[in-house]
Amino acid sequence: MKIFKPSELIINPDGTVFHLHLLPGDIANKILLVGDPGRVRLVASLFDSIEFEKENREFVTITGTYKGERFTVVSTGIGTDNIDIVVNELDALANIDFETRTEKATKKQLTLVRMGTSGAIQQNIPVNSFVLSKTAIGFDGLLNYYAGVEKIANVDFEDKFMEHTSWNKRLTTPYVVDGSDEIYNKMASDETVEGITISAPGFYAPQGRELRVPLLDPELNDKIGSFRYEDRAITNFEMECSAIYGLSKHMGHKAMTICTIIANRVRKEANVSYHGRVKEMINYTLEHLLD
Repeated sequence: MKIFKPSELIINPDGTVFHLHLLPGDIANKILLVGDPGRVRLVASLFDSIEFEKENREFVTITGTYKGERFTVVSTGIGTDNIDIVVNELDALANIDFETRTEKATKKQLTLVRMGTSGAIQQNIPVNSFVLSKTAIGFDGLLNYYAGVEKIANVDFEDKFMEHTSWNKRLTTPYVVDGSDEIYNKMASDETVEGITISAPGFYAPQGRELRVPLLDPELNDKIGSFRYEDRAITNFEMECSAIYGLSKHMGHKAMTICTIIANRVRKEANVSYHGRVKEMINYTLEHLLD
């Protein structure tokens, strides 16, 4: 039986997991992930009741009920490096016995739904749309540090994408992972756009924005926009989805991402007053996750 050593699973003196500062009983089975710590309280303002609140660094957690169902909302901050922390620690809370430091015999399956903002890279996706990410492409490389990525990834998609874009060998090898079909089907409607979402390891050059430092491949966004896999186009950029999908697949959880499009990179349009539309997305998500 594998025992998770103190250097590998760090447990605080009060029994909480290292970064999130949560106890196993603090989290619901349905967990909403947001990047912005301030958005946690916006989500929780829609709850019927608040059971628990905790804050450490950028990780803010509130657990409560919405229409009688228990939900937890957690802020992750920006980037897949933070997702590596959040998803691993949520899984540890669900599936590792902190007393014995061993895996629990009965595993718990979490539902992890990211609610974020994003930029569209197809002209036909208007600002204020909701993109529901059926597939994620990771430019971040995080999943490549874990064994068995080829078992959960779409290698054919990866190969064709790298060929189409003449992928530069100095860039991290991309990986392609699907979200949960079950959660996608539950959340999809005529209000959502089916997405193939790129998770970039930065906001500027990795998403084709050039300020004072030139881009390695100035044509990359055009090549991304023209790529098709089984007649599906890549829809949008954000910065967390791929790691959520990949880690969830490895751990046996169900994951999905929904984003409000606040900019269209092709049309050069943006909505800087997007907060009302984000609140509508939160309402939409809560309603569609109810059993």
